[in-house]
Amino acid sequence: MQLAKYEHAGQVSLGAIDGNRLIAVGDSGNSISLTDVLESPQPSEVLRQLASQSSSSVALDEVKLLPPIDRQEVWAAGVTYKRSKAARMEESEAAASCYDRVYESPRPELFMKATPRRVVGPGGAVRIRVDSKWNVPEPELALIVNSRLELVGYSIGNDMSSRDIEGDNPLYLPQAKVYDQCCALGP
Repeated sequence: MQLAKYEHAGQVSLGAIDGNRLIAVGDSGNSISLTDVLESPQPSEVLRQLASQSSSSVALDEVKLLPPIDRQEVWAAGVTYKRSKAARMEESEAAASCYDRVYESPRPELFMKATPRRVVGPGGAVRIRVDSKWNVPEPELALIVNSRLELVGYSIGNDMSSRDIEGDNPLYLPQAKVYDQCCALGP
């Protein structure tokens, strides 16, 4: 069973995906939020319990899935595999040693990717920067971590990147990575 945030008939709700059905477990009119479930001691058990108490469901293809995010930030890790290291070193001659060092460093390259308003959900349109000539999607495994830093789930993500901007100078990373609709998450 998967946790989902969705819109149906103009209302944003929380649900549990079960096959091709979505079981309503929370809506705008009650106090259950995505954050409440993620912050609970056992999110998967809370979701199962809420779904078992619900009498409302809808076909999955009748809803618009939204990003699995409330007020949380999206953080990302860069240069996480050898091919990424080699590519960054080729693309940024001036900063090649930075990428070489970060790949071998015990401290990972972590950066703030997006705030909720910059994130789109499944099937949503991501954007590219008009001042970049080389924009690429970077498919990602997204880890869902609560405020206690416990891994409570996973999703898929798309991290849009303007590689030529980052390649000019690694200090331009925020400009290359963070802009409206630069990140897709979900389901």
